[in-house]
Amino acid sequence: MHSVLSLALRDATLELHRQLEHSAFMQTLLRGQMDRARYCVQLRNLHAIYAALEGALQRQVTHPWLEVARSAGLARTSALARDLATLHGERWRSDLPLQPGASNYVRRLQDLEQATPGRLLAHAYVRYLGDLGGGQILRRIVRASLGLDGTGGTDFYSFGSPERAGALARDFRHGLDSLDLDALGVEAIVHEAIDAFALHLPLFEQLMAAPLASGGDGMPAIAA
Repeated sequence: MHSVLSLALRDATLELHRQLEHSAFMQTLLRGQMDRARYCVQLRNLHAIYAALEGALQRQVTHPWLEVARSAGLARTSALARDLATLHGERWRSDLPLQPGASNYVRRLQDLEQATPGRLLAHAYVRYLGDLGGGQILRRIVRASLGLDGTGGTDFYSFGSPERAGALARDFRHGLDSLDLDALGVEAIVHEAIDAFALHLPLFEQLMAAPLASGGDGMPAIAA
């Protein structure tokens, strides 16, 4: 039978989504008040999370729940690396260490791959639909606040065009609802999505509080 997974996920995570949106970190970003140094710290931590998630998705090629999360055009790891090289410099990996919240998130994804890989779908839902939706607004804000021109720096939010981003989001939701899941399967993914949002909360607090220092290529970096 087809599920109503996309609606269940939306309803169960609505309040957590609002909490994240109103966090100090996200409000600073949305108001165009994020400086380049702290923005790069965010991208570096997101890169680690996406690398863990997308690596697991590619390795779990036979799991029927995860096919929708491997759709062409969704993956963000390479785009994040390009943005970091543009905005910080080629030494971003060594200059910008991970925050504890990102390390915890990566461990969670690694544990899921070993024990219950189907639940990785919840993390793909939380990250990709955010990128395809609010990320399109953030792209314009980041470009304006950081004074970026056509030389790059916001590939993370780029899916080709707004129309393409909308189509990818619709296809993702359709793929979720086309899965042959029973009530227990829906419940498992919904609970994991709630946990995914909860993992973001301490990370955003740490990103907002992270001390910054001069890093490589003359750019600011997080202090070791």
